[in-house]
Amino acid sequence: MADRRNDPVVVIGLGRFGTSIALELARRGTEVLAIDSRAKTVQALSGQITHIATADATDIEALRQLGVQDFYRAVVAIGSDLEASILTASLLVELEIDDIWAKAVSQQHGRILSRLGVHHVVLPEHDMGERVAHLVSGRMLDYLEVDENFALIKTRPPKEIVGMPLGRTGLRRKYGVTVVAVKSEGEEFTYASAETELMYGDIIVVAGPTDRVERFAELGFT
Repeated sequence: MADRRNDPVVVIGLGRFGTSIALELARRGTEVLAIDSRAKTVQALSGQITHIATADATDIEALRQLGVQDFYRAVVAIGSDLEASILTASLLVELEIDDIWAKAVSQQHGRILSRLGVHHVVLPEHDMGERVAHLVSGRMLDYLEVDENFALIKTRPPKEIVGMPLGRTGLRRKYGVTVVAVKSEGEEFTYASAETELMYGDIIVVAGPTDRVERFAELGFT
């Protein structure tokens, strides 16, 4: 299978979400075609994104004239105008884009996009709200949901495993979690091994089922 990671990407909708995606892709060396219906927005970003155009993305002929049908990947970053988001996504499906990503502002919006044929639906506000809720209500330093019931967290080591090689702590048996990386004060993160000994003040990255990593995080702050 061909490696498509460096293929050009079309980003439609240049609000904060779309702009951040387009700029980050460009920074990484990916060729980007950015499209927005607002001329002022396009003008403001014209010096930062090589290919940028003012166009109505709900018009399939406008998309064809820009060559959107030749792209392998596309991102629909339109959020506030649900009709435009849904119509644009349906046109990308009609143009047979292989890998379509789209922003949704609600679960219902996301379900509609999925039914249209969008391959990846992103709910940035929902996902960020869920992440912050875990941080506010728990004792972890950072939280990333990897799957529906699996997460990575950043936390402090509980005192019961400080100074002991990880291989002797029985963490997976006792708590159902795995320490995958550790960062000592003044150092960078490094992979954890069975011989790694954690110290007070270390920061650790822990992987496991969501409920178990949450319970484990509580131990590090007691």
